Amino acid sequence: MMTVREVSKLTGVSIRTLHYYDQIGLLEPSDITESGYRLYDDTAMERLQQILLFRELEFSLKEIGKIMSLDVYDKDLALEQQIELLTMKKEHLENLIAFARKIKMSGGSHMDFTAFDTKKMDEYARKAKAQWGDTAAYGEYEEKSRKRSREDEIAISEGLMNIFREFGGLMKADPACEQVRRQVEKLQDYITKHYYTCTKEILSGLGAMYGAGGEFTENIDKAAGSGCAAFCAAAIDHYCRG
Repeated sequence: MMTVREVSKLTGVSIRTLHYYDQIGLLEPSDITESGYRLYDDTAMERLQQILLFRELEFSLKEIGKIMSLDVYDKDLALEQQIELLTMKKEHLENLIAFARKIKMSGGSHMDFTAFDTKKMDEYARKAKAQWGDTAAYGEYEEKSRKRSREDEIAISEGLMNIFREFGGLMKADPACEQVRRQVEKLQDYITKHYYTCTKEILSGLGAMYGAGGEFTENIDKAAGSGCAAFCAAAIDHYCRG
């Protein structure tokens, strides 16, 4: 167990902030001593890590609280997104440093502004946020899943995998062609019917997740063939931008 002061020293999060996290129910202490001191165990520290990861993705505390209370919350996916975003930030900073050095060497006449471009990083953060951010959609998912049996869940999951298998049979086609577009619409309709209302914004976030190289990518490729997840991601991207 660690005291609130020890947690603050270790993490850099102020004691006042930790107290506030407790007040709003975002990070409650594992125990409180008879003297009123807050104590945090490994589980609480792991939750604090997750909170800080989402803060780096620029989620509000209210959004973080809702997301982390969801049954569908995936810590591994959140970590994958954080690693990717931090890598992008690192590359951005390295580009800025190199740019500043060029200016110094050229005496201020180096007219190049590409180092300031953050569109790629901003787009990734937007897609990550779109995936997690619509908590109303996940509330809808919870409501629908609450009424289903284990057998129902298995059948619905298998139906989703069948749609990905159909994508696998289309991989030689252009991801932007009409046939593939109809398959994306089929996927969108299936998600809406069985999980939650799948807007284009949510679908775009799901597509980014399918092609991100994690567990979802592996499961899709295992069911539908190597490369299918990346193909689905490309097809969804064309559909959502169209």
